[in-house]
Amino acid sequence: MTTVLEQRYRTALRLLPSFYRAEREEEMVETYLDGIDERARDEMRPALGEVASIAALAIRTRMGAAGAPARYATLGAVVRLFALLSVLLHAASALTEQALFLTWFGSAPAQDREGYLGGFTGHGAASGPYEALLWLLPLAWTVVYLALLRDHRRTAFVFAVLAALPDLAPVMQPVGGGRDIVAVALSLATAVFSWLTVLTLCCGFHCDAPPARLPLASPGLALMGTCVLMGASMVVWPELAATGGSGDAAFTAAAIMWLVARGRSPKHVADPALPLALATLGLAVLVEQTLTLTFVLQAHAPGSLVAASTVQAGIVALLTAALTTAGTRSLTARFRTC
Repeated sequence: MTTVLEQRYRTALRLLPSFYRAEREEEMVETYLDGIDERARDEMRPALGEVASIAALAIRTRMGAAGAPARYATLGAVVRLFALLSVLLHAASALTEQALFLTWFGSAPAQDREGYLGGFTGHGAASGPYEALLWLLPLAWTVVYLALLRDHRRTAFVFAVLAALPDLAPVMQPVGGGRDIVAVALSLATAVFSWLTVLTLCCGFHCDAPPARLPLASPGLALMGTCVLMGASMVVWPELAATGGSGDAAFTAAAIMWLVARGRSPKHVADPALPLALATLGLAVLVEQTLTLTFVLQAHAPGSLVAASTVQAGIVALLTAALTTAGTRSLTARFRTC
């Protein structure tokens, strides 16, 4: 006779994918019920720790654990590549922006430097350390990138949380005081992008996941090249800095690089994980750029800023669509051969 506790365990086990339940559900239920008096089973519930462990196992099995079907293995690869590429983008953006700021600060007039430093010291004793943390913490994305590629996953997780914290600060500010709903939405999109990176990092790089590997380039060269590309694009096209488009330039370069490689050697880039991960990254960048364009239009900004935002959004949209199409076709071809 099935007891209430057994039914509750089986309900919790539905979080697991069907292939895993078919193999191990009965064994897991017997293990959970072992040693529990049958007379007490109608009054008991699964412990929160047990449900949490089942949920963690469900994530791990869906992210391509050993023995998982091809679709789950592909999903895990896409999530891990998205997390790695997003961490690279955030790390390069933080390094580039801080380097350009320090360059400006070193050559700026004394009055401008004093005005900027006033933001650290002019609002009470607590504001100084707080503003300094908001300035320094984004640099932790670089630590995340290096730790992840050296397979120090726990270090990467901790520093990813720290690096994403500053993006929550603008979201916590109330609407009003010169901030309209579009500005709040833009801040929210930036925060969601950062914390989505943290979430995919934690879910994708589970204990059974393979080590992080960056395709198409070595890790150091990729980081240095992305920083140089971002910095050069902001210097050559200053509107990029005003519209936050340096990330668009890096995504555009990576997407074009993959599309060119696919055109030259289709068989060597047949894996659907990379184009789908790039397409997901492009979608996140496109959301930010669309909100930026809306904000620029609402603020009646100069035509050059509007043109820059429009061109950036259009290029990202086209490349995202091309990557999605190529990745979907590769995915369909792979499953047909399985």
